[in-house]
Amino acid sequence: MSVFQFEAVNQKGLKEKGTLEADSLKEARQLLRHQGLIPILVKATRKSHTQSHKTFFKKNTMSSKELALMTRQLATLLAAGLPLEAVLNAVAEQTEKPQTQSLLLSVRSKVSQGHALASALRDFPNAFSELYCGTIAAGEKSGHLDIVLQRLADYTEQQFKMRQKIQHALIYPIIMILVSLSIVGFLLEYVVPKMVSVYSNIGQALPTMTLFLMSMSAYIKAYGIYFLIIIAISLYLFKRQLQKDILFRKKFHLFLLKIPLMGNTIKIANTARFARTFAILSSAGVAVLEAIQIASALITHLPIRDAIMAAAMRIREGAAIHLALKQTTFFPPMSIHLIASGEASGQLEPMLERAANNQEQDIHYLIETCLALFEPAIILVMGAVVLFIVLAILLPIFQLDQFAS
Repeated sequence: MSVFQFEAVNQKGLKEKGTLEADSLKEARQLLRHQGLIPILVKATRKSHTQSHKTFFKKNTMSSKELALMTRQLATLLAAGLPLEAVLNAVAEQTEKPQTQSLLLSVRSKVSQGHALASALRDFPNAFSELYCGTIAAGEKSGHLDIVLQRLADYTEQQFKMRQKIQHALIYPIIMILVSLSIVGFLLEYVVPKMVSVYSNIGQALPTMTLFLMSMSAYIKAYGIYFLIIIAISLYLFKRQLQKDILFRKKFHLFLLKIPLMGNTIKIANTARFARTFAILSSAGVAVLEAIQIASALITHLPIRDAIMAAAMRIREGAAIHLALKQTTFFPPMSIHLIASGEASGQLEPMLERAANNQEQDIHYLIETCLALFEPAIILVMGAVVLFIVLAILLPIFQLDQFAS
């Protein structure tokens, strides 16, 4: 089946653009006429639907901001009673990015051919996660797609705000690091060699600090570029090994859990994401086991994901949800108690929401604490490095003054 790009006029005389799938150009024109469109231009864009996704949409990973805005617009227009095809077309017109607009028009084209919205979105996995598609599928089955989209919009907006907050908080420390490294590099590259040429003609024993700085400057000047190349190659090989070797990735993730502050942050972040996703899927009417499997698949940390999948097997065998999750040892006691209360009272979804809220508050506190400690730590470290260089340069001058006096 080929993919065709079309331009057509609707019954209101307005021009529409998009893509559709058909076996031939003639069938593509017939499909457009069945939709009440008068085709103006229809042309084949790619030979196969799969190839289309691997080329045009390969780099089209929709940003969190675009996804949150699009989801909110879909939810608002559906709640107003507009048909799904009209909603998708309206959202596509609101989008300024050409690739995103083409993606939404392609989704609209598949929906107009009779596909479910979740099925159409699953054809673009780089833009829409399994959580997104699975939740929409559940909303379509339950007949509450607008409500589910509202929950998804809240979730995506919250994720975007958290990511934006972290990025903004990191701007100042990153600038400080770059400026400090630039100053140190300038001193080692230009200032220290000139001082070395001056000190070499004195014929006086230099301080240990100055000798060390001179050696380091000469080493960096001679081998610095090779050192940077080795670091770049090592990082590339390390990243490639993480992507290819699951066992290596799991060992690395276990190592991260052992780092005091980072390990706790990883645990809370992943379990909070699980609780939030589980709550959204439960509110959409997804079965418990299916919701746990979808939520656990979104966890990027392998040991935590494996532990939750093992918990899902125990739940399938009849174990209580809170007891199965407690055995993973990754969930905080407060979350376990809230989930247990939700199971006992039949209010699992609101208790999952409360557990996710508590854990996300802990994440915010940890992030703010880390950033608050990070900035003065950078100032102290870089200040100490610059002070060392300055002292190493000035100490011989002080010795000369003392010798002259």
